[in-house]
Amino acid sequence: MAETFTVEGMTCAACAQTVESAAAKTAGVEEASVNLTSEKLQVETSENFKEEDLRQAVKKAGYALALAEPVQKIFAISDMTCASCAQTIEGTVSKLEGAKEVSVNLASEKMTVTYDPSKLSIRQIEDAVDQAGYSARLKRDRSSQSDQAGQDKPLSKKDSYKKKTIIGFAFMVPLMVIAMGPMLGMPLPDFLDPMTSPLNFALLQLALTIPVVLTGFAYYRQGFKTLLAGHPNMNALIALGTAAAFLYSLGATLAIAVTGRSDLAMMLYYETTAMILTLHSLGKYLEERAKGQMSQAVESLLNLAAKTARIVHDGQEEEVAIEEVVPGDVIRVKPGEKMPVDGRIISGRTSVDESMLTGESLPVEKDLEDEVIGATLNQNGSIDYRATKVGDDTTLAQIIDLVDQAQASKAPIAQTADKVTQYFVPAVIGLALLSSLAWLVFGQSFLFALTIAISVLVIACPCALGLATPTAIMVATGKGAQHGVLIKSGQALEGLQAIDTMVFDKTGTLTKGQPECTDIISLPGHDYDEADLLYLAASAEKGSEHALAQAILDKAEAEGVQVGQSSDFQAQSGMGISAQVDGQTIFFGNQKLMDQEGIDLDETIKDQVNDLADQGKTPMFLADESQILAIFAVADLLKDSAKEAIQSIRDQGIEVMMLTGDNEKTAQALASQAGIDGVVADVLPQDKSDQIAKLKDQGKSVAMVGDGINDAPALAQADVGLAIGTGTDVAVDSADVVLMRDDLKEVTTAVELSRASLKNIKQNLFWAFLYNSLGIPVAMGVLFFFGGPLLSPEIAALAMSLSSVSVLLNASRLKGFKPSHAQVSPS
Repeated sequence: MAETFTVEGMTCAACAQTVESAAAKTAGVEEASVNLTSEKLQVETSENFKEEDLRQAVKKAGYALALAEPVQKIFAISDMTCASCAQTIEGTVSKLEGAKEVSVNLASEKMTVTYDPSKLSIRQIEDAVDQAGYSARLKRDRSSQSDQAGQDKPLSKKDSYKKKTIIGFAFMVPLMVIAMGPMLGMPLPDFLDPMTSPLNFALLQLALTIPVVLTGFAYYRQGFKTLLAGHPNMNALIALGTAAAFLYSLGATLAIAVTGRSDLAMMLYYETTAMILTLHSLGKYLEERAKGQMSQAVESLLNLAAKTARIVHDGQEEEVAIEEVVPGDVIRVKPGEKMPVDGRIISGRTSVDESMLTGESLPVEKDLEDEVIGATLNQNGSIDYRATKVGDDTTLAQIIDLVDQAQASKAPIAQTADKVTQYFVPAVIGLALLSSLAWLVFGQSFLFALTIAISVLVIACPCALGLATPTAIMVATGKGAQHGVLIKSGQALEGLQAIDTMVFDKTGTLTKGQPECTDIISLPGHDYDEADLLYLAASAEKGSEHALAQAILDKAEAEGVQVGQSSDFQAQSGMGISAQVDGQTIFFGNQKLMDQEGIDLDETIKDQVNDLADQGKTPMFLADESQILAIFAVADLLKDSAKEAIQSIRDQGIEVMMLTGDNEKTAQALASQAGIDGVVADVLPQDKSDQIAKLKDQGKSVAMVGDGINDAPALAQADVGLAIGTGTDVAVDSADVVLMRDDLKEVTTAVELSRASLKNIKQNLFWAFLYNSLGIPVAMGVLFFFGGPLLSPEIAALAMSLSSVSVLLNASRLKGFKPSHAQVSPS
């Protein structure tokens, strides 16, 4: 068997020879070969090879085998029925050598495993789960998932439970009529009368019960398997309860056959067995149905993808499967068709509906060189574009991966429920035995004690505890994706609601990121109008590459001013430029340039300059050789949504701050416009993360909002990092939350969604804990002890089924979430 390792510390051929020799002498290594260029050691090994022996041999030689980078994989899990199952799988995989982090999500039936690939393989993980009584299979590529969208595991399980429920009710209803009829005064035919024909009465009930038991055989198979393995689950409780009732009834039937005692006919529990199994199947059917509805967000994203693309080659169109498209292909899209993959327009113009991916309700105009996103809808123009991202690299695929990862993750709030469910089922079995024995000691009959034991076993519901958190995360992350808010994990979802301080980067986050010419103030002493002044400034700046020069040229274009020719262009570093325009010398720059050229600024001009600076604007002077002609003001303006978004965040009790490299005066002016109180100015890009750390040291819970590129260290340092306006680049590693649209109001959407989700999770956990805290004592007979009613196993089974369904229904209310700033959401 061949294995490859990376070697650290080699510098020459002698090093490679030394490592090769040391490796070859290691037990279990049959052949060793070192490549100095790639720094790789390849070994052929036998069965007795141990990696640690090789690692030590290389270390003694003075070098080191590099540790493999951990990888993360998502597995689809089947055969889970409750939170105890999830805990068992988590514990089993966590014990494997090389497993770093394991998280099992009951609602989405996914397991996320971070592991060392040099010590642990996918096959070993799958085998370990199989041996624990469940099934784990690595989630496959995106194309195969899209073919199976809406037809995968949750739907097939729903159909299976539906079939079991229908069969169960078909036999349970007549069974209940026969078993309960005599007690309710309903006459039965003589050949079924329990007093005169007790054996027929018992055998018919047995015959009606057996089909229900057979359809629920999977509950027994898995339940007893997990019980014998020492990690019982929900099915173990159902199996124990119904098996006890069935075996007791079977024994009573045999006694009737042998002795003919008619009194035993009224002590049968066949209907209890059938009703518990049927109601359990009904509950699981309703549960799977609700879970299927919750996963619709990902399924609807999968269904957005186009199935074919129209490729243009040598002027000819050819329709091919989406899987055959490669980067560089030219794709033609007509009005009303979907964009097959991501790309850049090379011909034509159109408007595109991107609402299904970004949440942007209005069509987006697209022209040459603009990017288009796969799965968005072309509206009114025919375009050709060149494919840039295909397959799993498309924006849609990345969004689905992020949502998948988030739905497979856990929120910290789930830890309490996890600890409880770890011991829940064994504790319930113990309580069932103790309570039944206690009633026997108090003088009650065996039948009474058996009723108590069965009721305790079937009313307990670890499912409700296990579903409380992941169901809300599933709905919230899916709903967020529909609004263009991609939340990467349950931890980020929970962390965002606890934020008390939100820090915004200025340039490109609060502001548009592109300077604009905001003011042209004409000064006395010349006959130029505003268009003339703009002509002179733009013509002079035509040769400049400075961002402020571009602002002047953009202003000229917007005003329809034709830019003239210039000559003798000279750039004065840090001051401005000079040039010849229409035969006259023009200067355009800051006060240093004016001072250098001996052009005076009177007090009136200085006052105007100070007023502009107080507004956060940068003043520049247009002058000829004798005087200043005009003051031009340039500013990086606030985004249109900034002020409203900041106010909305403050209304939620969150302190808002701004980080910027600008000077204090300019920063304060912009902050005042945006409604921000806290400003940290003169901050170098590399120092932003230090500022976040200082805020955290003060005990604040900090969120950082930036562009995900220049702000990466600060985003990573914050408790929650939000990258805004990423467009097609949704896989921003440093951010916990990715906002696809360049709209600050989506920050509010993220916070509101987080708070709504945590509120929902707390409600779920409250009801789950309350249900079990009250239900189990009632089933144990506490009310009966004080003169109240005794809970029957049938009612206990119904309550158990409804408890998990109620949690799911409550979580599904999040599907109605709408941001406060907009009521339109993509369908």
